[in-house]
Amino acid sequence: MQDSKVTAIEKSRPKILVAGATGTLGTKITQILIGQKKPVRCLVRNRSNYQPLATAGVQTVIGDLKDRQSLEPACQEIDTVITTANSFLRSEPDNPQTVDLEGNRKLVDAAKAAGAKQFIFVSASAADPNSPVPFLQAKAKTEEYLRMSGLTHTILAPNAFMDFWVANAVGLPAINGQPVSIVGEGRRKHSFVSAADVAKIAVASIDNPKASNQRLLIGGPEPISLLDTIAVYERLLGRKITVNHVAPMQPVPAFSEGSLAPFSRNLLPVFASFEMFDSPMDMTEITKRFNIKLTTIEEFAGKMIAGS
Repeated sequence: MQDSKVTAIEKSRPKILVAGATGTLGTKITQILIGQKKPVRCLVRNRSNYQPLATAGVQTVIGDLKDRQSLEPACQEIDTVITTANSFLRSEPDNPQTVDLEGNRKLVDAAKAAGAKQFIFVSASAADPNSPVPFLQAKAKTEEYLRMSGLTHTILAPNAFMDFWVANAVGLPAINGQPVSIVGEGRRKHSFVSAADVAKIAVASIDNPKASNQRLLIGGPEPISLLDTIAVYERLLGRKITVNHVAPMQPVPAFSEGSLAPFSRNLLPVFASFEMFDSPMDMTEITKRFNIKLTTIEEFAGKMIAGS
């Protein structure tokens, strides 16, 4: 592991700090930055699997959003902070209050005190200070805190991730020949988005006037229902998939069993909410602004099947 101290040579170079770098989105952001040969530093927790980052030549600094003092060396000589860190799949004492609300505020404060030029915060399209979901409530309150901080900021507000919701609810059981369980009819349409596309926009936002002091809603190329996604997997797998329709808050094997079971209390309400509204997004302007091509469900499912 590299030393957390910043050398004189490193100080002379612009720095990007990624918090949450061992998560799905944070990993993709870090990989892009490494590929672009950008000097990147990652804030990692002591118990996280950060060794691959250090092996790739990334400077790693041990810290925790709950501990303000640990954030100070991480933010030293940093130009841009990108944070994807959240409590969604964590256990106590990590929760929406300690991480997504208080922890993010500590990171904003540390970045400002260190003289950071830009703060990129990954929120959620459904973030709302009045949301009954604490996670979404905390996201919205952090957005407001960041806007009031005086820092040049970019708020990324992605729709539901294909990599988590589609992959776990539909992809894995379909590929394994198991029934797929969805809440209600599954006909509501959502602009599910690939984490890889959000990562591209995050990196493209660095030192970009087109992203300064903006809240960017990010979705996939087209709204699609869970039933539609099942049809895509059926077509690519060449076989019929059994679909079970369950009532809201009833057990869904994808989130009530296996490795995700400890977090079902957080996951089931969000999954059930997909049946309560549609969330289409017109991405025409965003794709032109950042010059990216969005990943389709067909492309995502095809890669998932090929890698299974």
